[in-house]
Amino acid sequence: MQEFLDNIARLKEYLAGAPKRIAIVTHTNPDGDAIGSSLGWAEILRGEGHHVSCLIPNRYPSFLAWMQGIENVIIAKESPEVAAEEVAAAEVIFVMDLNKIDRLETLTEAIEANTTAPRILIDHHLSPPNDFALQFSHPELCSTSYLVYCLIEQMKGTEAITTSIAENLYAGIMTDTGNFAFSTLTPELMRAVAVLLERGLDIPKVYTAVYNSYTADRVKLLGFSLCHKMELLEEGKAAYLSLSEREMRRHNFQLGDSEGFVNYPLTIVGVKISAMFTETRKFIRVSLRSRGENVDVNVFARKYFNGGGHKNAAGGKSFMSLRETIEYYKKAVAEFLPTCNLDE
Repeated sequence: MQEFLDNIARLKEYLAGAPKRIAIVTHTNPDGDAIGSSLGWAEILRGEGHHVSCLIPNRYPSFLAWMQGIENVIIAKESPEVAAEEVAAAEVIFVMDLNKIDRLETLTEAIEANTTAPRILIDHHLSPPNDFALQFSHPELCSTSYLVYCLIEQMKGTEAITTSIAENLYAGIMTDTGNFAFSTLTPELMRAVAVLLERGLDIPKVYTAVYNSYTADRVKLLGFSLCHKMELLEEGKAAYLSLSEREMRRHNFQLGDSEGFVNYPLTIVGVKISAMFTETRKFIRVSLRSRGENVDVNVFARKYFNGGGHKNAAGGKSFMSLRETIEYYKKAVAEFLPTCNLDE
């Protein structure tokens, strides 16, 4: 706790004096936590008088379009010159919900070209590199949005949380905990949600906006994936789903349509690890989930797919074909699961 408070004191020093030009960046294929934490933090900084730009490498999923302030987010893939100019002009750069700037696509070059702005990390993923001016790195927390809540609580007090901040932060917390189903839940987190309710959060509104706003094509794609593309391995202890580019096009795939598919096999009794493979033009995107304490997909992702994340939620990439990737996964789980003490 003392280190956290000391870092807050240092953060205040970076933000002291005249209003600053600030860039907030988050990862490719931004999810609810990436967008929610960025928008919530941006509103706090703007309340301090700072000029703040939120930037993302590519477009967000349609089910996040309701979020307060998202219309002002700069999408680097669609407005590369504007994004580069904002990063170049930044006096402080906040990196949210990821800890390696080389995963920011075209934004990476712009950030590296700005050699004067301190880079400040706000993130909850494991093993950050030691190349930030200041790090709020807390893998023990459920989400970056909850970390932002903790920062606001200590820096400004919870009275600074507006209804829009409450909704944006809750969306990030809700989506990164699987609607409060993962193991990173704590009494402190639940007390924070109570405060968000007091500050105007409407939980049914946020839940409906995120989870009950899918297209018919997305629901059909889910049905197709579960009926035709789900396979069980290792006597029912492992599972995977896969989607080729052709299959996604056939279902009018939009960014974010396969979000959460990887969780469904974990509803099957006995399944401890689940993978989702989605084909893109350049690589196979790998999403990994696990259940319980013994199967650490962060370790699995790092060992087999040059990725990482958390104990029960991680990801990576494969540069093999989709078929080869699936065969590689089969061999990997056969090697990995016997080391996981599943009988405990």
